[in-house]
Amino acid sequence: MNPDDPIGVGLGQGLPGDGSRRRRAAATPQYVLTEETPVYVISVAAELSGLHPQTLRQYDRLGLVCPDRTAGRGRRYSARDIQQLREVQRLSQDEGINLAGIKRIIELENQVTALQSRIAELADSLEGAATALQQREAAVHASYRRDLVPYQPPTPQSSALVVWRPKR
Repeated sequence: MNPDDPIGVGLGQGLPGDGSRRRRAAATPQYVLTEETPVYVISVAAELSGLHPQTLRQYDRLGLVCPDRTAGRGRRYSARDIQQLREVQRLSQDEGINLAGIKRIIELENQVTALQSRIAELADSLEGAATALQQREAAVHASYRRDLVPYQPPTPQSSALVVWRPKR
């Protein structure tokens, strides 16, 4: 598996010896696991994060780490949720920050991420508008009539002195 690929195996791809060798070449992955995919039940998430399952439930109630829910209301944690659980634990134990402070830190980090995303969107929009403006300007220049002589400002007149004498 390539380390740059998303986490997991898509459907239609199997492990060696599971009889799926024939399907692997013809089938395309229909489902790809990513860092956001909720796959871990609470006991596995607790084990991976080094916390007690009751602590995970408390963090969910407080809104620190909110996992997805199944149809039966069971919690499903993603890899990102596990990372966030570890960060909450680090801030609480190593930095001595209380849970209300940690919640505020998480909210501010989420706000910064959203603002950075919005800035990227606006930069892309601005770049697109600048490109459209350049294209319209080029179209206007291309539409100029070529049979007209361009205007040239007059050259400065000679400094020669001419004497005028009216006829009497």
